[in-house]
Amino acid sequence: MTIATDQSKVIEGVKADHWTRIYRRMVMIREFEDQVNELYMRALMPGLAHLYVGEEAVAVGICEALRQTDYITSTHRGHGHCLAKGASPDRMFAELLGKEAGYCRGKGGSMHIADPATGNLGANAIVGGSAGIATGAALSSKRLDTGQVTVCFFGEGALGQGVLYEVMNLAALWKLPVIYVCENNLYNEYTHYSETTAGDMLARGAAFGVHAEGVDGQDVRAVYATAQRLVERARKGEGPAFLVCDTYRYHGHHVGDINREYYRSKQEEQEWKTKRDPIKNFAGWMIQQRVADEMALEEIRKNVRVEMKAAVEFAIAAPYPKPEEADENVYA
Repeated sequence: MTIATDQSKVIEGVKADHWTRIYRRMVMIREFEDQVNELYMRALMPGLAHLYVGEEAVAVGICEALRQTDYITSTHRGHGHCLAKGASPDRMFAELLGKEAGYCRGKGGSMHIADPATGNLGANAIVGGSAGIATGAALSSKRLDTGQVTVCFFGEGALGQGVLYEVMNLAALWKLPVIYVCENNLYNEYTHYSETTAGDMLARGAAFGVHAEGVDGQDVRAVYATAQRLVERARKGEGPAFLVCDTYRYHGHHVGDINREYYRSKQEEQEWKTKRDPIKNFAGWMIQQRVADEMALEEIRKNVRVEMKAAVEFAIAAPYPKPEEADENVYA
């Protein structure tokens, strides 16, 4: 059993263009989600969406440590995971709008995007519902000796789901190459996790003999460094890991959750946005270390905004699927 929480070590020798790519990916997720919120406000998107704004460092830091052939499973708040693993924004927007150009031809929507080509086995609207899928993928990788690693993303609310512990037990027994990533954004929908989760989160993984660590989920460098180590040990056959990333969602539980003061204060939100913002803090580090200057970072932000707007326009103009294909590619 190992429990580690040291966040001081970051990867040395990473080239400037790699950090720049990480920054761009984080900005892409932020801008994508801002556009999703705008689509909802304009009544162009059916249903609700759960935004990933504020948590970008987790998805990007983890997925940067993976190969394209490695797997991930996602959650109802999964846009960031999809983009970090390499999904195309235009096809994602098309999926959100129910268009045939979407990854699931408009049938999956916000909470069920899947892209096998980039190793994304799919988002899941059921809290903790992807734990079994991720563990099964890891079992397959081990039996076939493919060298692939699977990352299972879930929120702290999934710590109340029995399936997570069932598969952790099996993963530990069989030393499966799977990493269970708990994104602790503090709130299970509208309830602070301290009211629903007893004891130490890390101890839950360690109880099964699973290597358990915690990391500052707002620090993309720390997340990336930790992910690199955990992915390497999984690929070497050393078994599963449980990683708790402390983070924060800036928006409500979903896009319609606007008045949030009954469960968290504006002061709390503002403090996270001003002091703990993963993109601003990373940008500050890049400038300080002369990895990039403000002009270069602004150029990245500008280009991403243009790309996202073009992707939205593509999705809006794309056709809807034909009625006669309603029962195609649907399985029970």
